[in-house]
Amino acid sequence: MALFAKVTKKEEPKSNCCGSCDTESMAKAESAKTDGARIKVLGSGCAKCNLLEAATKAALEKLGMDTAIDHVTDFSQIAAYGVMTTPALVVDGKVVSYGKVLKTDEVVKILQKVR
Repeated sequence: MALFAKVTKKEEPKSNCCGSCDTESMAKAESAKTDGARIKVLGSGCAKCNLLEAATKAALEKLGMDTAIDHVTDFSQIAAYGVMTTPALVVDGKVVSYGKVLKTDEVVKILQKVR
């Protein structure tokens, strides 16, 4: 009976979040999470992201730490951290804050807690 014949679906390849990323760029973003500076500010480079970077630099100076800060603006790398709201602060590969501009004292507390 033709009415009850099995219809097989073609499986479409699974796409990623936006369809513009390929496997190579996602692998590159994943490896970038562990490479480079141990403190990263994630954001597009807007005023809020720059304020978070400045507060982080001031907190590092206050603690006497000489750690490089990496400002990540590539959205595929930001998405690799699971961050959808910027600015975000990453310490030792772990997202410790996102979606708000921290004050210097708040960053100091976070750094003391994490390290």
